Amino acid sequence: MIREARPEDEVRLRAIQTNALDEPWPGLLGVGIDGPPLVLVLDIGEPLGYALVVPDHPVAYLAEFAIAPGKQGQGLGTTLMDGLLDRLRAGEFETIRLTARADDERARSFYDGFGFSVADELPDHYDDGDGVLLVREL
Repeated sequence: MIREARPEDEVRLRAIQTNALDEPWPGLLGVGIDGPPLVLVLDIGEPLGYALVVPDHPVAYLAEFAIAPGKQGQGLGTTLMDGLLDRLRAGEFETIRLTARADDERARSFYDGFGFSVADELPDHYDDGDGVLLVREL
């Protein structure tokens, strides 16, 4: 089931964030964001992943997308991304954007499978490397 995050999810989502992402964003569940973010949770008895979206109509920026380590490679990311894209289309967004590490072939392949394409290269975007801006029309 994909649902919006609730305050009681924060401990579990922070654990996923800390263990799955190299550079976790402190804005999880809205801290430090102008306006409310959309945090969707993949919940199969417990939260196993989440997508953090910063809305700027008609564009949605996917700030974080994470599946719990040990649960990756089981199709959960696909389920979460499908639900996210459906939700954004229903919310009348036109475009979704995200950044990824330029050399992260696994992430790039995942996003390519959903029709994202490189819109820009971002030299030194990450502390230890380059990034790319990926975009998909909804």
